[in-house]
Amino acid sequence: MKLSIITTVALLAAGPVAGQAAAQTSAATQVRATDEQLSAEIATKIANHETLKADAVKVNVKNGVVTLSGVVGKDVDKTTAEQLARVDGVVRVENNLKSREKATDAVAGTAGTVASKTKEGAEKTVDASKKVAGKTKEVFSKSGEKITDGWITSRIKTKFMADDTLQASAINVDTRDHVVTLKGAVPTEAARMKAMDLAKEVEGVDRVVDSLKVTSK
Repeated sequence: MKLSIITTVALLAAGPVAGQAAAQTSAATQVRATDEQLSAEIATKIANHETLKADAVKVNVKNGVVTLSGVVGKDVDKTTAEQLARVDGVVRVENNLKSREKATDAVAGTAGTVASKTKEGAEKTVDASKKVAGKTKEVFSKSGEKITDGWITSRIKTKFMADDTLQASAINVDTRDHVVTLKGAVPTEAARMKAMDLAKEVEGVDRVVDSLKVTSK
């Protein structure tokens, strides 16, 4: 009889302890959120965020480890997404997100460099065109002859020799960069004017400098 009473008391005493153990076992056996549940929760939080909802953020969860991939608008959005991913049950977050911010800056910098090079190239083209234009003026005459300072001087002297008004004149013809300078003496004012006119008529002449002297009184 005493044995039965002792056994009953022991069982009653063990009751609360056994109940607590059972409760702890029950809590422990509550399955934590699955990878799929974690993924769905994180994806929902990111999609509902003001700055991230328009971005393509991919969420992958394996054994409680979250991997974030995709592209966000700014660097700060990468941090925001990672914070949203740290929900209960997550072991670690691998943030592999990329930001458009740096890519945009790089493109802008490249565009600026290209624009600068384009401008530089355009300026060189203009300079080259000017040089070509200047050479074209020296190269071709109506008769197809090459126009040089020497060619101009020769043509002017030939004209002077063929003109009766200037046969008694002693005129020196000097040409430099297509600018003709006439020096010497002519008998009359009419001869001086004639020499100037003949020199101006020659192809390739830009300007005629009059340094002639009229010898008649």
